[in-house]
Amino acid sequence: MSVMKRLSMIFKSKANKALDKMEDPRETLDYSYQRQLELLQKVRRGVADVATSRKRVELQITGLEKQTQRLEEQGRKALSVGREDLAREALQRRSNLQTQMADLKVQHDNLQAEEEKLTTASQRLQAKVDSFRTKKETIKATYTAAEAQTRINEAFSGISEEMGDVGLAIQRAEDKTAQMQARAGAIDELLASGALDDFSGTRGDDIQTELDRMGGGMDVELELARMKAELGQGPAPQSAIEQGRQQAQQQPQQQGQTQQLRQPGEGA
Repeated sequence: MSVMKRLSMIFKSKANKALDKMEDPRETLDYSYQRQLELLQKVRRGVADVATSRKRVELQITGLEKQTQRLEEQGRKALSVGREDLAREALQRRSNLQTQMADLKVQHDNLQAEEEKLTTASQRLQAKVDSFRTKKETIKATYTAAEAQTRINEAFSGISEEMGDVGLAIQRAEDKTAQMQARAGAIDELLASGALDDFSGTRGDDIQTELDRMGGGMDVELELARMKAELGQGPAPQSAIEQGRQQAQQQPQQQGQTQQLRQPGEGA
């Protein structure tokens, strides 16, 4: 295959693809239907023209028949007055008119047959045009529905892709949130254990932490004393309030004893 033939084939294939993409089947069907209507109109005009010619021939035949009748009457009248020559002339003209009438009748029969043929063709073409119109509308409706369904599916496909992106974004947000929560929990644990220094001043100092720990140990000792009392192994534990009162009463006594033990001359 030569280069020119290949180029021609490539150009034709691309042009055909472009035309196929541009073509709307509904417009093509409407155009085909319009062409059929034009053809049907031409056939009907042909039928009308043939019918007009037939009618014209019929009128000519009718006129010739009247002339032959008049010539026959003229021949009879000429014979009645003894003018045989005039009667012969009238009969000769009558014979010529009858020959013309015979030709016109043949033409009339041909036109009538042609008219019937065209009428039958017009009726058949009308039936085909009506059938094509019904099929055309059905195909157009089906194509329109398919086009709408295609657009809907494309829209849903775009929505599905977008929802997929949204789902991935949500998943990434949840992962980042979980990571931040884990990081915050780890930092809280490190701050609470003292592994990290809290410079914000919101966390208690070491003394308060030790006091809190001792308070927790005292609660354990009280719970242990209570369990021993229930088992009959020791006295009932005193509440923290009572212990506080006893300690408050013991402190002045201890201070007085300390002052008594001091010798004169020592500093207060």
